[in-house]
Amino acid sequence: MRLDGQGESALEQRYYLSSRELSAEALAQAVRRHWAIENGLHWCLDVIFREDQCPLREDHGPQNFALLLKFALNLLRSSPFQAKKSMRVRRKRAGWDDEALAELLGMSPL
Repeated sequence: MRLDGQGESALEQRYYLSSRELSAEALAQAVRRHWAIENGLHWCLDVIFREDQCPLREDHGPQNFALLLKFALNLLRSSPFQAKKSMRVRRKRAGWDDEALAELLGMSPL
C-alpha cells in the first residue's frame, strides 16, 4: 500500500517468475537482493562511468569494455587510501594524478 498525491491509499501489485516456491518474506528478500545489486553495480556504471552513453555497439567491443569498467570500479571500491571520498572523486583523482593511479594499482610511483 502507498499513499497517492491526494493522501489516499493505493494498492500496487508486482508479478515475478521463479523456479522455486517461496514464502512472501523469502521472495521479498530475493527481490531486495536483486535490486541491491542493480543499484550498487549498474547505477555506478551508468552514473560514474556513463556506460549507457558508450558508443561501442559492434562485435565484442561492448562486452570487453563492460568488463574493463567493472574491473576499474572494483579497483576504485577496494582502495583503502580514499575510502571516505566519493567514487567520482576517486576516479577523477586516478585520472589526473599519476601517483594516485599507481597507488590504486598497488604499484610504486615512477
